[in-house]
Amino acid sequence: MAKTRVAVEFGMGTSIRKQDYTGAAIRGLKDALWHNSLSIAEAFGFEKETMLVDVEIAVQQPSAVDLTKLEKILPYGQSTFKVISGGLDITKPDGKGATVVANVAVIVSFDMEKINDQ
Repeated sequence: MAKTRVAVEFGMGTSIRKQDYTGAAIRGLKDALWHNSLSIAEAFGFEKETMLVDVEIAVQQPSAVDLTKLEKILPYGQSTFKVISGGLDITKPDGKGATVVANVAVIVSFDMEKINDQ
């Protein structure tokens, strides 16, 4: 069996006032998930629980993201999370704090047998 990617969804989340990296990441994850209603599992004849869901999050301060809060958001599937440096911090006009922008990618895969063309 081989891990085969079947869908990629993208989202963006912000924390405008609190400079909350976890909150921005949560909003980005929900943005990626809630804008779509994928019936991928059923289309391939799999149970939803067999989905392999890789979540990649980019923020300016990756260590400030609490993954335990994000893990609760995914409704099903076997998930992995990776937080990297990226996203955007926009300094507020008064110089006190920043608006945090998180970019999120949700990659859905299944363990599938590849069929070779002959």
